[in-house]
Amino acid sequence: MSEILAHAKIIKNFTSTVDNGRGHSIIIDLPIEKGGEDKGPTALELAVMGLAGCISTIYTLISKKRKVEIENLEVEVKALPSKTRVPFSKAIINVKVKSRENLEDLEKIMLLTMRTCPVGSIFSAAGIEINMKVEKYD
Repeated sequence: MSEILAHAKIIKNFTSTVDNGRGHSIIIDLPIEKGGEDKGPTALELAVMGLAGCISTIYTLISKKRKVEIENLEVEVKALPSKTRVPFSKAIINVKVKSRENLEDLEKIMLLTMRTCPVGSIFSAAGIEINMKVEKYD
């Protein structure tokens, strides 16, 4: 894996731009009730969004390598708050796949996905319990 660069700059109050040094940027902010202007996701929300995006990318990559045709894929990650210093105690991952393949094969792809998803590895290393469910639909 190559080096990853991130740069953040405060625009106003809690609103920041964050870029990756490759020409892609986003705005992060806090919700109004926490003093922000709600102009974008929080950094913590972005971490959960990153997990969902990593899963969808890796799942698709593994499916293509295994020649498994997927018509549609949706990933929902719900991160449950923790009462300790770690922000989350559990991440519940629901994957909905539209495919002609059988559910067992789609579940195997999910297991391989979680073994190789770098963002998932970060969550696991932080001690966050991960629960996964794969649903097939036609």
